Amino acid sequence: MEGYTREEILRLIQEENVQFIRMQFTDLFGQLKNVAITASQIERALDGEIMLDGSSIQGSVRVEESDQYLKPDLNTFAILPWRPQYGKVARMICNVHNPDGSPFAGDPRNVLKQALQTVEDMGLALNVGPELEFFLFLTDEEGNPSTRTADRAGYFDLGPLDHGESTRREVALALEKMGIGVEASHHEVAAGQHEIDLKYADALTAADNIMTLKLAVKTLAQKNGLHATFMPKPLRDAAGNGMHINLSLFREGRNMFYDERDPQRLSLLARQFIAGLLEHARGFCALANPLVNSYKRMVAGYEAPCCLTWSSGNRSALIRIPVSRGQGTRVELRSPDPTCNPYLTLAACLAAGLDGIRRELAPPPEIAGNLYHMSPEELASRGIRNLPSSLEDALRAMEADPVVIKALGPYAARYIEGKRQEWEEYRTQISQWELDRCLITW
Repeated sequence: MEGYTREEILRLIQEENVQFIRMQFTDLFGQLKNVAITASQIERALDGEIMLDGSSIQGSVRVEESDQYLKPDLNTFAILPWRPQYGKVARMICNVHNPDGSPFAGDPRNVLKQALQTVEDMGLALNVGPELEFFLFLTDEEGNPSTRTADRAGYFDLGPLDHGESTRREVALALEKMGIGVEASHHEVAAGQHEIDLKYADALTAADNIMTLKLAVKTLAQKNGLHATFMPKPLRDAAGNGMHINLSLFREGRNMFYDERDPQRLSLLARQFIAGLLEHARGFCALANPLVNSYKRMVAGYEAPCCLTWSSGNRSALIRIPVSRGQGTRVELRSPDPTCNPYLTLAACLAAGLDGIRRELAPPPEIAGNLYHMSPEELASRGIRNLPSSLEDALRAMEADPVVIKALGPYAARYIEGKRQEWEEYRTQISQWELDRCLITW
């Protein structure tokens, strides 16, 4: 739904018997948070008077700067379909502001809004179509998650092989009720793995929709006795969870990535945008792939890209150009995974693409062959570089990329610091693999 006014929200809360409203926001590392209020406080909420202790949020402000305010985006008002029908619960997605009314620089939604202002000043609009993958696992007797599934389905299979079909359907219908368009949903390659593709929207709405989809999937899976995870690589010998992002630039309703005169019907603008993404893909990798576990997904042979390449059809490439042309012409970035903060990731991707346009960069020749079958020597002979192989490498690349750092603003250093602590914690752990391999032998 779009275009809600203050009066319409007040009327809906009364007519629908809404008792609670969740004032949602996202922290620096992509975790959805909320402050819940009763309906009696809705006028204060709409006036942006709901206060937040920012010092309690990971990656946010210091204790002496803790007071912040939640200012809701009225267009995001929606009743949560999975909550009780009596005493309903609604949500509004909020921007975080400082006490003086200025946008908080560490609010990821504000970071993306600032990035989008740059493209709007150029007379352009960024449209985004995300595709999210996730696993549905069984829980144990105590309700704790496992990595077991009763599902034996594969790509595009359906029930009775697909045991998660009903949960996936519930999620799609719930999102539609909230005004979020679902283009497709289906079983993925691995047993217990699923995908939901959202209809393209402007970048800010798309990021909001990604956060809502993840909440809906986890909530409805739990309701059905399952555990949903967007963890990039929960199983060693199965494909991991990706979040392909389809990007396109429009001007006055016209897709600027399309050029009917070009042999591939790709515009010069599209090629420059692709070149910018390739130029900065290593720099924004720590955003698009933010966990230690993310880099266990990005290995050859499991449908995740490892190399800085593009292609019209090659699914092993980092960037793929789907066959649709005209208004459907788009660039599919295949590296991100669904644990990323979508606001920061889209801000960095946009900055990378615009840098390619400003500098009039040209992409390298596209690669048609299967990159998973190419040896390191062959890749090197073609001048093909790899994406970072660990979170540590990705953080180094991010620090060295001024375009990505500038896109994130003053809280880029806080993000890097938090992720470096995560890497250090992982690096100093003793794994079961090490004990099994070394304890007796050595």
